[in-house]
Amino acid sequence: MTKYIIRRLIGIIPTLFIVITISFFLIRVAPGGPFDAERRPPEQVLKNIEAKFNLDQPLHMQYLRYMGDILRGDLGPSFRYQDHDVNFYIANSLPNSLFLGFMALGLATIMGILAGIVSALKQNTWIDYTAMAIAIIGITVPLFVIGPVLMYFFALKWGILPTSGWITGRYGWVTLIMPMVTLSMQPFATIARLSRASMLEVLRSDFIRTARAKGLRQGVIVRRHVLKGSLLPVVSYLGPAFAAIVTGSVVVEQIFRVPGLGRFFVQSAINRDYTLIMGTVIVYSIILILMNFIVDIIYSFLDPRITYK
Repeated sequence: MTKYIIRRLIGIIPTLFIVITISFFLIRVAPGGPFDAERRPPEQVLKNIEAKFNLDQPLHMQYLRYMGDILRGDLGPSFRYQDHDVNFYIANSLPNSLFLGFMALGLATIMGILAGIVSALKQNTWIDYTAMAIAIIGITVPLFVIGPVLMYFFALKWGILPTSGWITGRYGWVTLIMPMVTLSMQPFATIARLSRASMLEVLRSDFIRTARAKGLRQGVIVRRHVLKGSLLPVVSYLGPAFAAIVTGSVVVEQIFRVPGLGRFFVQSAINRDYTLIMGTVIVYSIILILMNFIVDIIYSFLDPRITYK
């Protein structure tokens, strides 16, 4: 197991190298630049700006210089936000996005598993149909619709929650409710459906029929035998789901004014801020790779049949 973990950690390096390389050249060869504007600055001014950020060098030299900075942990200066570098903006915004993502995924996991269990145990009843109907809504309705709908009813119409803000503001923790619920809808729906399908499959297994024949209560069967085996599809989904929540929080952060990384991701794309775009891409890539790695490790603890040698 230890050797497998070490190999996977070492394998992260070439994966990140490929992601950074492809992203770097795709961004640089795309039309437009960070200093293009409606009123183009004088040619000499533009040359001075490009020389300041080493954009006057050949593309391969820019790439080598950037990779050297990455190895030192320096994501470079922002081309548009001159007060601080990219490291500063990511360090101050990423924790908010991660916290919101963890809370949303935690809510989605708990509610999704509960809904899946109840639906499987009450198959083909109104409870099953209601839970799956809610799940279908969560899958089909996009976040940019769910968020404004929640804002209209809970903030504007009923005045229960503030329209926007963050936990460090005047309204405190209640500002987390609507963005957290909005972000959790899609993973909740997927987890509920995965849990239900997996539960039904395990409930029809031979060893469950044997357990029932021995006279074990339904609660004991579900808790000791069914739940652990049926969680494998859910666990495999949680890694990509968390990465999707963090990257997908761009829309939600814009709607509810959350000071997260999504705001800089959007603005850097609009401004063609090369270094800030690359910084956010690297961060999102690391999150996705690490979550998949963690899922593989958890797999071996949930299912003794899975070994890594």
